[in-house]
Amino acid sequence: MERACHQTYSPRISGSSSLPTAYCLLLTAYCLLPTAYCLLLTAYRSLLTFVPPLTSATMDKRRAITLNWSEYAAEACGTGFNLFVGLSAGVINFSPDFPMAHLVPSPSLRLLLTGLVFAGSGSLFAISPLGKLSGAHINPSVSLAFFARGKMHGEDFAGYIIGQFLGGLVGAWLLVGSWGAHAANINYGITAPGQGYPIWFVFLAEVVMTFALVFAIFIFLSEKWLMRWTPLMTWLLVATEVWLGAPISGTSLNPARSFGPSFVERFWNSQWLYWVAPPLGGLGAVAVFYLMQPARHVLTAKLFHVPHYPCIFKNMHVPHVRKG
Repeated sequence: MERACHQTYSPRISGSSSLPTAYCLLLTAYCLLPTAYCLLLTAYRSLLTFVPPLTSATMDKRRAITLNWSEYAAEACGTGFNLFVGLSAGVINFSPDFPMAHLVPSPSLRLLLTGLVFAGSGSLFAISPLGKLSGAHINPSVSLAFFARGKMHGEDFAGYIIGQFLGGLVGAWLLVGSWGAHAANINYGITAPGQGYPIWFVFLAEVVMTFALVFAIFIFLSEKWLMRWTPLMTWLLVATEVWLGAPISGTSLNPARSFGPSFVERFWNSQWLYWVAPPLGGLGAVAVFYLMQPARHVLTAKLFHVPHYPCIFKNMHVPHVRKG
């Protein structure tokens, strides 16, 4: 989420107009490492075809790599939808050209309302047909956590990451294209450190908030009686984090959400922390959850699991229909 800001601000005049080499390298690694993983995995499996199996049982255990394009496309749609709807709520609530600034004078209350819409759009997508299909991660930090937990195949993890970044780009382009100059009232949706906060504190805030989100998701998805309430929990939790955290860091929690607006506006100042801190928070949640209860299973990798929907995830502990 963006910082609550009443000043018209154009990110293009702050910092370099060209993408710094360091950001090029970081972005390339972020987007291409999952793809490289898939290529290496494919080469490894191809190499195995020249090695005679020891037993027929080992042959049965081999799994052909399958690309699940419908799920990847669903993640792109969900990420773009979440970004566009959430940031559009920010435009409506913080632009002086719209009545909300006069109807609700309190910036804090308008920020809470924006957080409810932003988070609510993600939860709404989770219970939609597309969300039930892909699992509605719509966040590389969440997909990384499920991958680290052993719920995703490498090629699907790569497909989800690429889809989410593409969705973030489309959502940011739609925001600027739809709202034009009005989007300047929320800095075009760019996440940036709040004024007066040291960079280490902003980094820590993003780590802690993402940790809380992933840890809460794991708790809800590890109990059958809580599973169905996961979208409601994420709605309230993320809305609260936007309300409290946006003045500090912009409440990204999501590298794809931050990358989209920064790419569209060519604004790269301090963006590295939004590509590093949220994934670290997610991985920290995976580690702590395992250390606290190593025998406890995360039952599914879908935020709203419906048994009759096709499922591409592995190590599932609830009824499901295996795709393919």
